[in-house]
Amino acid sequence: MIFKQRFVKSLSFALCLGAAAATSSLAQAKTFRVAVGDGAGGTQHELGLKFSEELKARTNGQHDTQMFLNGQLGDEQATVNDAAMGLLDFSILAINNVTPFSPSVGVLTLPYMVQSLDDAVALTQGEVGQQLVDNTVRDAGVRIVGWAYSGFRVLTNSKQPVQSLSDLKALKVRVPNNEIMIDTYRAWGINPTPMAWSETFTGLQLGVVDGQDNPYITVYAMKFDEVQKYITNIRYLFSIEPLIMSEAVFQSQPDEVQQAILAAGKAATEHSARWLVEQEDKIKAELTSRGMVITEPANGEREWMDNAISKVWPKYYDKLGGKDNLNRILQSLGRDAI
Repeated sequence: MIFKQRFVKSLSFALCLGAAAATSSLAQAKTFRVAVGDGAGGTQHELGLKFSEELKARTNGQHDTQMFLNGQLGDEQATVNDAAMGLLDFSILAINNVTPFSPSVGVLTLPYMVQSLDDAVALTQGEVGQQLVDNTVRDAGVRIVGWAYSGFRVLTNSKQPVQSLSDLKALKVRVPNNEIMIDTYRAWGINPTPMAWSETFTGLQLGVVDGQDNPYITVYAMKFDEVQKYITNIRYLFSIEPLIMSEAVFQSQPDEVQQAILAAGKAATEHSARWLVEQEDKIKAELTSRGMVITEPANGEREWMDNAISKVWPKYYDKLGGKDNLNRILQSLGRDAI
């Protein structure tokens, strides 16, 4: 009888402990909010979907995400501020919108620095990428946990085919409020129009601006073919779009959740590179079928490249860690020093 009473008490205690542990685990379960600048079907959305899938798998379904597309939670730069203050968990955004908060990531927006997907992967996944992660935590209070690869930003416009810089001078071109990109267009002979991403489609539709530049996948996802006809296949900037997380939110997570977040980000990054290769040619063909006309720049883009590198790069040597630092990065890509 005494044994039976002890057994029942022990069993009850164990059940209580189990219930408490389950309650604690459920209390920690969370659906993270993710701001996404672009719409459904784009690179940012695809990265977010894969990250969510991986995070759920690595936390046994305890943690999930909810994405808010098309800038529902504010423009991309505003989401950096919100994440830094711990008011937002994650944001997926263009790298140029992180640069004002952490200048060293501007190396990824130097014209013609990244000349292929292989370059983009090497820079973001190697030693340079880790330094950018560390710098962004220090400077901006957000942590880069994944990278989306969107391809080269091509120029679109509603007026005419553009092959040369003289053709470009006839256009009003929207750019993000990013000093390197603004200076690049100035090096090409025009003063571009800085415009928030949320206003860009309307600006193109109303003729406030004639053109803009973004990767094929973004042109497709944002339905720019409805307001643009001509594409110039320039390759001055390979669009890289980080998944950032509030450092305060990251540090508030248990170690196993932090590790799951980092592993999910890595898996989503690898997926993004594969997805770009699979999708870009299909999207080019689809845009052409919808009436867009693709033009190659004259003389292999040499005029565009020479002007951008000679006039823009020297202005940013100091901000990007000095000429020696840029040469180290170029060396890592197997390119000649400047």
